[in-house]
Amino acid sequence: MSDQFVIYEEIHTLSGQMVNAAQANDWDSLIALESRVTTLRDRLMNEEGADSLVLSVAESAQKSAMIRKILENDAEIRRHVEPWMDSVRQFLGSQSQRRKMQRAYAATDSPSESGAAASGSFG
Repeated sequence: MSDQFVIYEEIHTLSGQMVNAAQANDWDSLIALESRVTTLRDRLMNEEGADSLVLSVAESAQKSAMIRKILENDAEIRRHVEPWMDSVRQFLGSQSQRRKMQRAYAATDSPSESGAAASGSFG
């Protein structure tokens, strides 16, 4: 069995664990698993082509099935992550909007305070 095939198996296994983490809203585990997949993917990219011709017909079919399942898992992960990401974006957007409003009101408060102080000194 080739190193490349073993890497695909590891990514396949990790992607299943990532689905479980996403379904459980366990974002810390999901991030850790994704980091491991990224490392394996980078290794795979460096090894791609080096031993791809060594796979038997059965291994090649199994590799294709694993890739399809990895893609299915990715879609399932996204199905769980995207709503969470949308809520994070909304939260961050509302925080940003709130800061802008605070700055805008702070800017309008400052001149009237200094104007009141100035009128008091002329009074």
